[in-house]
Amino acid sequence: MSFKSLGLQNALLKAIEKQGYTNPSPIQEKAIPVILDGKDVLASAQTGTGKTAGFSLPMLQMLHETKHPKYRPIRALILTPTRELAAQIYENVSAYSAHLNVRATVIYGGVKPASQIAAIKKGVDVLIATPGRLIDLESQGALSLKRIQFLVLDEADRMLDMGFLRDIKKIMSLMPAKRQNLLFSATFSKEIKALAKGILNEPVLVEATPENTTATKVSHKVFPVHKSQKAALLIQLIKEGNWKQVLVFTRTKHRANKLTKKLIANKITAAAIHGNKSQLARTKALSGFKNKEIRILVATDIAARGLDIPLLPHVINYELPNVPEDYVHRIGRTGRAGAAGEALSLVSEEEQEYVRQIEKLLKQELPVELVEGFEVANNVVKEESVTKKQSNKSRGRSRSRRRNTTTNQEKNTKSRNRRRKEKRYPKKDIKKKN
Repeated sequence: MSFKSLGLQNALLKAIEKQGYTNPSPIQEKAIPVILDGKDVLASAQTGTGKTAGFSLPMLQMLHETKHPKYRPIRALILTPTRELAAQIYENVSAYSAHLNVRATVIYGGVKPASQIAAIKKGVDVLIATPGRLIDLESQGALSLKRIQFLVLDEADRMLDMGFLRDIKKIMSLMPAKRQNLLFSATFSKEIKALAKGILNEPVLVEATPENTTATKVSHKVFPVHKSQKAALLIQLIKEGNWKQVLVFTRTKHRANKLTKKLIANKITAAAIHGNKSQLARTKALSGFKNKEIRILVATDIAARGLDIPLLPHVINYELPNVPEDYVHRIGRTGRAGAAGEALSLVSEEEQEYVRQIEKLLKQELPVELVEGFEVANNVVKEESVTKKQSNKSRGRSRSRRRNTTTNQEKNTKSRNRRRKEKRYPKKDIKKKN
């Protein structure tokens, strides 16, 4: 199937050809015709499946074909959970609309709003926004959502995880009831289904891949290692593999900063990206990583869904996420658009339960690889596992052994006391005294 057969016009075909697109992905094949028909869509799509083009291409075509006032009110709103994802979508929309009479801009927090307000005043057809900054500018009277025709909620599950439900409801109240709604989510939790029920009107369900699945060309590996040796193992893997572009995930901002310093100290160019960094620093780090000026980008989960790096070969979980679904989102940064990729996890003893949860979610075992020089940690992990299984099977026998051990200890104590007494008072002396 070709993009032309989906009903897209020549201006869009020319733009996507320039982007190197040849054939539509499964999510694009299923979503584009339905959106062009004017129907609401509830879509399940993993990262790296081409969903941005899936919703933006038909929306741009419909906006281009309809008349609009000269002052260009905002007619399409794309809501995203993170600044990085908002910026990425804006880049894509700008590229797709290069030959159309459609304008787009992006707004998010972390930067001064003056330039964003100025762009909106010039007239904007498509607005890409994070919820907080959108509500802030609307409350200042800098924008209006009364002419919205299209609403896209991208990474809706992530927005709910980040506590944006109240903001989303507030934004809904600012828009006309009659509009086309597109909701994209990696998972269909109860909360997502409830949100969809309140927003969508007789939606068409579009599923590109089963929930919580990873790209087929991504290989998984688990490296058992003691917590204190993780940095050393990571540095060894990077140097021995001569890896040039690696995305590393940590659970905390502090750990991201600490690991970045260790990498730099070992002459490996690295940068950290997380919520405490200014938007300028985050943009600079991401740009340097994309341009391969920086070899290692250390990120918290804020970047799990907002990064789009073509042909990223390696994603490493320095620390496993405590929510198994986040593993899918993290490693979704590699193996994108059918390319091959590697997802590696450095797993300490206390993270074994996270591995089991991830394997249960993916319905597959993660292969384990041992690295020379780190075997001690491996043996500890295995022995703990075996010990646990044995104790579960022989709980009754263990209790019996404990009772026998206690009895033997008492007997030994009495014997020792008797010997001490005999040594102090020999039998001959006792008889004389009597």
